[in-house]
Amino acid sequence: MSEEKSVSRRTFVGGVAAAAGVLGFMPGANLFAMPLAMRDTGLNRERAALDELSDYDGYAKISFNENPYGPPESVLKAMTKAFKYSNRYGYPDGGIVEEIAKAHGVKPENILLTAGSGEVLDVVGTTFTRDGMKKVLGSEPSYSQVYEHVVGVKSEAVKLPLTADYRQDIPALIKAAHDHAKDLGFVYLCNPNNPTGRIVTKAEIKQLLDGLPPAMPVLIDEAYHHFVNNADYATSIPYVLEGRPVIVARTFSKIAALAGMRLGFAIASKEFVNKMRPWSMGSISAVVKWGGVAALADTDSQARVKKVTIDLREQTMAQLNKWGYETIKSDTNFFMVSLKKPVVPVIEAFKKKGVLVGRPFPPMNTHLRVSIGTPDEMARFQAAWKEIMGTASAGSGNGK
Repeated sequence: MSEEKSVSRRTFVGGVAAAAGVLGFMPGANLFAMPLAMRDTGLNRERAALDELSDYDGYAKISFNENPYGPPESVLKAMTKAFKYSNRYGYPDGGIVEEIAKAHGVKPENILLTAGSGEVLDVVGTTFTRDGMKKVLGSEPSYSQVYEHVVGVKSEAVKLPLTADYRQDIPALIKAAHDHAKDLGFVYLCNPNNPTGRIVTKAEIKQLLDGLPPAMPVLIDEAYHHFVNNADYATSIPYVLEGRPVIVARTFSKIAALAGMRLGFAIASKEFVNKMRPWSMGSISAVVKWGGVAALADTDSQARVKKVTIDLREQTMAQLNKWGYETIKSDTNFFMVSLKKPVVPVIEAFKKKGVLVGRPFPPMNTHLRVSIGTPDEMARFQAAWKEIMGTASAGSGNGK
């Protein structure tokens, strides 16, 4: 990295900290409508623990499925220029909503802008289940923020196990939706699924939507959509255009490398967007909006990240397989590997080696989720694995 680029990045990060605003509540909002980031959950406690690391920058960070390369220069420049609007409320925002709509073939009225796709999950949870009036139906393990939030708004989650090959069980979801129809507020589907990395095929999505009770809302979380190279997969956005009760959640946190900036959006019918909007905080900064516009335009950078990520994923999985450890087929920027032992002590052992890996995902308590980092980070992961786990055939687990 050049000195000019290095200084630019440091200056930019410092500016973001200086420009951060104070988040307020909507009038009449209650404690249980808070975003997950403001509530005490297991995921938040893990994030807090990372914040306390004495040498955070020195760790290989392959725990949160992030883009390890950071925003491209096009995005950094756009965000830096937007600092001139830091003192304004009614600032030009680059047409972020219009640009998102154009990129996805929908109308601006179909877009709800949020602080990451996590806020979409919270907003949907509050809108369709608050005060215990309805429940959410989904799979486990999957991305648990939806379930945690629904519990936070005094409701419940109905969670079904995965199939033997770690996929979401569509026939079982359809049956459960009919069995619990009067009690359900919506169905949640993470596609591809986090933490397993498995897709729900486009045929299965149609099977689900055709098989559910009429007008049953379905939230489809496509946070990892951009990493998929699988002809059996397709985005569910066309179903919104068909008038189906589908809400698609997307984020700039993964492929676009804006996890720390907090930018995401929902694509849904105008009716659903209007229904959800009162529960959205609407707190997206000028800097982030301009960065999002630039990220939408810089598809070349995202294509490069996708290629190197998939190459590293396949190389790492192949090496673990060679050492005798089973990995789960993945279509994302992470994968899961079977440790054949409890995962928590192994997570701590990696941390002592300077490598941060994924948290536990019950009931898969002997599987480790590994995000794909830079080539250097993956080399450090493999070196630590040899020391901590060894080869499965050796059975010693000490790398000897």
